[in-house]
Amino acid sequence: MRYQSLRLSVLGLLCYTSVSLMAGEVHEFTLDNGLHLIVKEDHRAPIVLSQVWYKVGGSYEQEGKTGLSHMLEHMMFKGTEKYPLGDFSRIMAVNGARHNAFTGADYTAYYQILEKSRLPISFEMEADRMRHLVLTEEELGKEREVVTEERRMRVEDQPTSLLKEYFNATAYQTSPYQNPIIGWMSDIQNYTLADLQAWYQRWYAPNNATVVVVGDVEPEAVFALAKQYFGHLKPSELTPPQPRPEVEQLGIKRITIKRPAKLPYLLMGYKVPSLSTITEENRWEIYALEVLAYLLNGGDSARLSKHLVRGQQIASSMSASYDLFGRLEEVFTFSGIPTQKHTIAELEAALREQIQQLQTTPVDNAELERVKIKLRASQVYELDSQFYQGLKIGMLETVGLDWQVFDTYLDNIKAVTAEQVLAVADKYLIDDHLTVAVLEPQPLGTEK
Repeated sequence: MRYQSLRLSVLGLLCYTSVSLMAGEVHEFTLDNGLHLIVKEDHRAPIVLSQVWYKVGGSYEQEGKTGLSHMLEHMMFKGTEKYPLGDFSRIMAVNGARHNAFTGADYTAYYQILEKSRLPISFEMEADRMRHLVLTEEELGKEREVVTEERRMRVEDQPTSLLKEYFNATAYQTSPYQNPIIGWMSDIQNYTLADLQAWYQRWYAPNNATVVVVGDVEPEAVFALAKQYFGHLKPSELTPPQPRPEVEQLGIKRITIKRPAKLPYLLMGYKVPSLSTITEENRWEIYALEVLAYLLNGGDSARLSKHLVRGQQIASSMSASYDLFGRLEEVFTFSGIPTQKHTIAELEAALREQIQQLQTTPVDNAELERVKIKLRASQVYELDSQFYQGLKIGMLETVGLDWQVFDTYLDNIKAVTAEQVLAVADKYLIDDHLTVAVLEPQPLGTEK
């Protein structure tokens, strides 16, 4: 207990004195072809993280073409004329690099973690495949099978994942967030090589990319490398995606999904703004929503765990989540599994009681302060990782928010008041903006 008390006191000191997480260490450059380079020095170890972020993801896609960004992520490892199929992973392995990629609703990113002297290898190979990828029918056919199986395993054979997919398709009426990042199965099986080639040519260009480097490097030297390897690449004529703002929701939406499963599952979500969609004068609401999410789901002492899991024992598990950094309007979600003695309806009623308390009774200062300390501490410790430093910078830049937004994050969290938490709960957690999805379990072994 003595160690725990000491650790908590250090946590408090850290969270109240570390106001800026990145200031003074981040350097920005722009090449003549539009490529944006951001370098963050971190000299604790002789390693470097290199990330390439493209402003394209699932939310950029049109109906009938969902999953193109994710499929292209797979195809980016298929080789170029200079480095044929298999060379990328082989060369990275020879140089001791860890590498991978990921696709989101608003971005596609590729990364390597290497010994610092190997950074030129990362730049050379990423620059090569940025504009010179070789796409073939044969490799598309192989990868189509891989992605089809990935979808079956991660979505269609996972009842809660399938419920979340149906939930998004119901909650969002016009927003492209309604579509799964991996794509609908019919789209995966039907788009063509020409579709993929057009998508690649349109979005994979230096003027649509941000290169983020974090590690034991000198910024000017990294800039020189970027000019050497990326500087000759030609930019594209970029056409922004067609705007598809979400229409106002005017009442509760409810769906029930029946699938073979062991347990029922409840998913509830309320339409809320993100930092990208709210006005400057109302930005405080975003940080109040962030605090609200942690108030409900910030560890064992948070309200959902304290009251619904351990207290009333209505739920065997509960969670709440909110992404303030989305490019479009978001959904503030709640999810949970009732205990064997309780029903989904009872769990929903109990959750609504917790929401009503937040809308009518201001959180006391002691609880609010504990939540802020935990929230700020989680961000500070997360940014101890080079990967997550790069992730924050790249993600913010790619969704259209300056990376320096995160440098003001702690101050904005600290400024949130109990009255503001109540205000956003009362304004946004309302039935007219609510979607409820229920997994109704069927006997196992009854798959069609």
